[in-house]
Amino acid sequence: VQLVESGGGLVQAGESLTLSCVVTGLPLPFERYSVGWFRQGPGKEREGIACRIHLDDSKFYDDSVRGRVKISTDESEGSVTLEMTNVKPEDTAVYTCGVDLLLINGRNLEVTKCASAYYWGQGLQVTVSS
Repeated sequence: VQLVESGGGLVQAGESLTLSCVVTGLPLPFERYSVGWFRQGPGKEREGIACRIHLDDSKFYDDSVRGRVKISTDESEGSVTLEMTNVKPEDTAVYTCGVDLLLINGRNLEVTKCASAYYWGQGLQVTVSS
């Protein structure tokens, strides 16, 4: 399985960025997997910020990015894209796409966290300058 990411780099605060990830070699069709984007900032643990849950095609967004981020998938390409608007210096991190997610559910079975993934990309550095 290969996950090839693109995008990122240096962006100015307030601008937008787009990260893409193309997945190949999965044992099952792409649409059978939950996919998402994770990030790890300097001195921080990796966190799942945006995920697409394959069971019902619902989306989960972490509070830190909700309202500024959109995750989308293209099953024909096997790709997952992250669009972020109004980036902030605290968005500086290594961003990694993940496939076949470990999801944490709340009392009503809603997804409350995208915890981890079985397959990982190589990671993209995103640096936001103020």
